Amino acid sequence: MGMGADLAAAFPEAGAVYAQAETTLPGLRALIETGPLEDLTLTANQQPALVAASVAAYRAWQAHTGLRPDYAAGHSLGEYSALVAAGVLDLGTALRLTRLRGELMQAAVPVGAGAMSAVMGDPAAVREVCAAIQAAGQGAVQPANFNAPTQTVISGDKAAVEAAGAELKARGLKAIPLKVSAPFHCALMEGAAEGLTPALEATTYGPYAFPVVANVTAEAGADPARTAELLRAQITGSVRWVESVQALAAQGVDTFIEFGPGTVLTGLVKRILPDARTLNVGTAQQVRDFAL
Repeated sequence: MGMGADLAAAFPEAGAVYAQAETTLPGLRALIETGPLEDLTLTANQQPALVAASVAAYRAWQAHTGLRPDYAAGHSLGEYSALVAAGVLDLGTALRLTRLRGELMQAAVPVGAGAMSAVMGDPAAVREVCAAIQAAGQGAVQPANFNAPTQTVISGDKAAVEAAGAELKARGLKAIPLKVSAPFHCALMEGAAEGLTPALEATTYGPYAFPVVANVTAEAGADPARTAELLRAQITGSVRWVESVQALAAQGVDTFIEFGPGTVLTGLVKRILPDARTLNVGTAQQVRDFAL
């Protein structure tokens, strides 16, 4: 709670983001600032709240420094924030889409029917075991997030995720069940993808001010005509974060800035590219202190 309150007070650009979030989704700003936490962390609220927080940090930073990225990338939901930063989506549209996305993802699978686990070890083994579990008819399970060279999250039917975890442990890998509200980025989210498709296809996508790396392709693209297709595929597809960061490095990117609350992506980037420079912009002080 309280995400971005200091930014909104210190920078008009950030304040304007939260004001627009409140206009677009009445009640969201109060939820962000004062909770209750159990309501804020509901997927339908958390997704637009995080978009607002990251865009507010980005716009405050941009106004204060006059800088602009060469590329953008976002992890899962963060792809929407990246598209707002690049001018492809306007903020109000992104907030409405992520509210609907959250509602549909939460409703796609009955509570308790799905699961996710973080696996530490060789991603090739994770792929192999997930494929074997599915082939044996034990249910749907697949890699959801390739977060770091030795950290992959799997997602699917609860029994299948548990079976995959047991097999991976037998092979010497570590599988840690995650506390999640639904099994994201797997085939069980197909209903959510179908539900979001009409809204994605009805959206107008502006020209890209700079390329954005898509989660499902791990490629930097700038074609508005493909945006809806990529955002739909993301719901059931794997977040290829390791390849996304490596693709940016191949383009000469050596400095990564994480916008919004937390430092999770900064940590993942350092695990993928130990020599990369990483910076965080999530508070008013971090904006003021920013220096390349």
